[in-house]
Amino acid sequence: GFPDPILYGHLTDTLNGQIHVLLYILNDPDAPRFDVDRMPDGTATRFGTLRRNLEAEEAALEAGLAPGQVRRGLRLLPAAITAFESFVRSLGHDIYFVEPLYYHNAVIFENYGFGYQVGKKLMERIEAGFAEGSDLHAKLDDSTPFRRHDAEHSIRLRSWAIYDGLLGEPFTNVTMYKRIGQSAGINTRPSCAW
Repeated sequence: GFPDPILYGHLTDTLNGQIHVLLYILNDPDAPRFDVDRMPDGTATRFGTLRRNLEAEEAALEAGLAPGQVRRGLRLLPAAITAFESFVRSLGHDIYFVEPLYYHNAVIFENYGFGYQVGKKLMERIEAGFAEGSDLHAKLDDSTPFRRHDAEHSIRLRSWAIYDGLLGEPFTNVTMYKRIGQSAGINTRPSCAW
């Protein structure tokens, strides 16, 4: 059978009843699989937080995937967000929260109207850091396959570089929110395409 869920969601609620999306995955079952989530011996990588399968990550990078993806997605996020917002509304809420695991996730959520509860300054610092002559830009030195010299122009390649430790710390402590039917209108990376 198919080893991965096509749809996987990890949701929780807070003490005051707010909905938090901790993880949401839509896998394309027909796409090739990259074992970025496990080592060759089968040990879990925990999204690269405990250990990394560098060979699988490099193959995923070359195939056009972003950090954390074991397969290409189904490209159903707009429909999934609409359906999820209907669910949230049915619970009597007008707002929900997400915890982006990677830089590119935060950027994608910005595109769908999410705002920042925590982490906007980090995102603005990242944007400034990728400017010509800035600290992050200087670290794009091709020292690893994930730190390509041209990554400043690509959200996906930036995300790989950040995942590879470019910030000097993990990409964490970012919480975003979405008010149903409203857009926060935030764009922390105006100079960058996918």
